[in-house]
Amino acid sequence: MALPQLFEFHVRPRILYGPRSVREIGFEANKLGGTRAFIVTDKMLRQVGLAQRVADGLAGSGVTLVGIFDDVPPNSEVKVVEAGAAYAREAGCDLLIALGGGSVMDTAKGMNVLLSEGGSLLDYEGAGLLTRPLKPFIAIPTTAGTGSEVTIAAVIRDEAQGLKLEFNSPFMMPDVAILDPELTLSLPPGLTAATGMDALTHAIETLVSTGTQPLSDALAIGAIKLIAANLRQAVQHGDDLEARGAMLLASNMAGIAFSNAMLGIVHAMAHPCGGRYGVPHGVANSILLPYGMAYNLPTCAPRLAEVAAALGVETRGLDDETAALAGIAAVRQLAADCGLPARLSEVGVPHEGLAQLAADSQGDAMMMTNPNPAGEEDVLALYERAF
Repeated sequence: MALPQLFEFHVRPRILYGPRSVREIGFEANKLGGTRAFIVTDKMLRQVGLAQRVADGLAGSGVTLVGIFDDVPPNSEVKVVEAGAAYAREAGCDLLIALGGGSVMDTAKGMNVLLSEGGSLLDYEGAGLLTRPLKPFIAIPTTAGTGSEVTIAAVIRDEAQGLKLEFNSPFMMPDVAILDPELTLSLPPGLTAATGMDALTHAIETLVSTGTQPLSDALAIGAIKLIAANLRQAVQHGDDLEARGAMLLASNMAGIAFSNAMLGIVHAMAHPCGGRYGVPHGVANSILLPYGMAYNLPTCAPRLAEVAAALGVETRGLDDETAALAGIAAVRQLAADCGLPARLSEVGVPHEGLAQLAADSQGDAMMMTNPNPAGEEDVLALYERAF
C-alpha cells in the first residue's frame, strides 16, 4: 500500500492502565493543577459504589470533591449537558472527572466546553470551533466500547430535532485516561456485548475509511485481534479480569485509531437510529456493521480481507473478495454468539421510519470518509436489508 502524502495523528491523553489504577486519581488530578474536582457519572455507577471509589482516590490528595452529577441517560442530550455544566459551574469546579461509558464521557466533554467557553452547546456543533485548551479533564471508562476517553468527538442527542449532533475538536480530548479493568467487572453481558461490537465497528470502519493511515491501521488491526480473542469470554465470563482488560485496551486502541482516521457508513446509519428511536449505539452498530461492510466490499476488498485475517479467519489461498465475505460472516457470528439482535425490527425501529433515517444519514459527517459513496437510496436499501 502506498503511504499517504500527508496526514495528522493526535495522541493527546496520557493513558494509565492497570487493575486498581483508579487509586491514582488524586495524584493525576494534582499533576493537572486541579483543586476542586467534579465527577460526571450515571445513577447506576453511583449506586454500585464506583463513584465512591473515585472519591476515595481523591481523599488526602489536596483535591476537594465539590460535586457529583449523575443524571446522565444512556443517550445523552443537549439539555442534560447544559444542566450538568450549570451545576458544575455553581460548585466552582476547576477539574472534571468522567466515570462511565460513552454517554457519560460525551456529556463531560460537552460540559467542559460550556464551563470553559460559555454559551449554548449548540453554538459548538461541528468541528474547528474551539481554539484553546479547556479545563483539566480525566476520563475513566467503565465500558469497553466507545473509546471516548481518547477521542476528539462527542455525540449528543438534540431532543428538539430528534437527531444526534456531533461535536469535534482536539481540545475536547481528556488530559488523562485511566483504564482500570476492575471497574468494568460489573458490566452486564448485554452491555458488554454491545459495547464490544461498538469497538469492533470503530476498528473496521477505521481500516476502510478514506482517512486511513499507517498509525491508525496498526491500532485498528490490533484492536480487532483483541476483540476477536476476548469479547466472547468477557460476555460469558464477566469476572475474567484478563478478558476485561483486553477489551478495555481494544476499545482504547480503536478510539485512538478512529479519532484520527474517522469512520463511515455504519456510524452514519447508526446515529439516526439512536437519535430517532433510542437504539443503543453499540446495538445499532452491531446490526448494521455486516451490511456496511458488504456495501463497501467492491471498493476495498483487500482491506476487508485484512479484517477477516485479524478476526481469525483462515484466509490463506482465498482471493480478497472471498476472504472479505468470510470476514463479514465472522462478524455476524460474533454478534450472534454474544446474544445481540440481528435486525432493526427487533430493537424498536419501525419500517415506516426507514426513509427518514436514510435522509438523516446524509447529513452525518461520518459519511464523508466512507470509501464507497452512498446516496439516500443506497442507504435506504441497506436499512431495508437490515430491517
